[in-house]
Amino acid sequence: MSNLANQLVIAERTDLARGIKLLLAHPLIRADTDPDGFDLVRRRKDTLTDWFDYHCGWALAVEPRLGYARLAKVRSDPDASRPARRDRSSRAPFDRRRYTLFCVAAAELLGGPATTIGLLADRIVQATAADPVLTAFDAAMRSERMAFVDVLRALESFGVLESIDGSTESFVDSAEAKVLYRVDATLLMRLLSAPNGPSQPAERDQGADPDEAISALVAESRYGNAEQGATEVQCNLWLRHSVLRKLFDDPVVYWADLTEAQRAYATSQAGRQIMRKAAEQGGFVLEERAEGVLLVDPEAMATDAKFPDDANNAKVAALHLLDALGTSRSGRTAEQLRGDAESVLDRSPGAARTYRYSDGPSRLVNDAVAVLVDFGLARRDGERIVALPAAARYAVVSGFPDSAGGNPS
Repeated sequence: MSNLANQLVIAERTDLARGIKLLLAHPLIRADTDPDGFDLVRRRKDTLTDWFDYHCGWALAVEPRLGYARLAKVRSDPDASRPARRDRSSRAPFDRRRYTLFCVAAAELLGGPATTIGLLADRIVQATAADPVLTAFDAAMRSERMAFVDVLRALESFGVLESIDGSTESFVDSAEAKVLYRVDATLLMRLLSAPNGPSQPAERDQGADPDEAISALVAESRYGNAEQGATEVQCNLWLRHSVLRKLFDDPVVYWADLTEAQRAYATSQAGRQIMRKAAEQGGFVLEERAEGVLLVDPEAMATDAKFPDDANNAKVAALHLLDALGTSRSGRTAEQLRGDAESVLDRSPGAARTYRYSDGPSRLVNDAVAVLVDFGLARRDGERIVALPAAARYAVVSGFPDSAGGNPS
């Protein structure tokens, strides 16, 4: 093979790994906010599409003219650890009201390529008043206008809405505010990362189980179903996709968290080879242990959240709590960890001001434990918090930081 051919192969391999990481961290990449990332995904569209389809069964849509790429990361077990967040300094998660308004606003925005904030608010008032399940939207209330603005700002951050004239935030102070928007309906329809649209499943009554409704949204006919049965090909496809989805969407995969069939596949020779090859193509390091596997991204590109992270007080405390949790197999209670949190605050008197109030250490423990649970490093067992095997990766040895480096993806 000539040097030029070698260089092309190396360049394609490098681009594939970078594209995989970019899309895992940012399933929606837009040309106006990330021109380099979008250009890479556009150039390697076919390779990336094939890679995600084969390994995870995820569809990648790249729209060069419209300027966005969208990876539809479908999960059969919805993850509540990454809620939509308000575009404010608090970064508070969306509540039920904001999610409701988001869905109604998204439906009403499909009506045309442009709208004003007043017209959209009126449509939402009418839509919610006509639906017996929903609480009617009342634009006269400041709390309602605040929730509505949070929804619109989220849609602006996705690129679905573009303010042509006026400021969205002005609606908080006055329902008479004037704001003109351009609507990207095609991008709006790509936001829902589910194989079935909300109108496809059969209608349910008001008391229907929300879990059943979500299951209907994410049901994938390509794997067969319980009523009609599944072929061997469909079963094998589901095993590969379900295991690799967990691997590339969660920092840690424990065998104990898999079904018997998934565990048999993941620990088989064929399953391990596919996981290793996928990790290598993505530029990851696959750490295999008796309890499971951990996918490490040495460049920390493929994750929307990093651990350890010195810039986040809860994550700093979480790292310290791991030392305490590692001393007891049965774990420790939140009250027992409170002393460790106070120690963290004492060592950094100028930091973590939001935890300096009377209940600050308790809140710091709660936030830090949530970090550990989300990263698969600890679990709650009743009143106790127990360290999981992957936590050993962060154990302090010989008084020096862990030399392995990197972060779980």
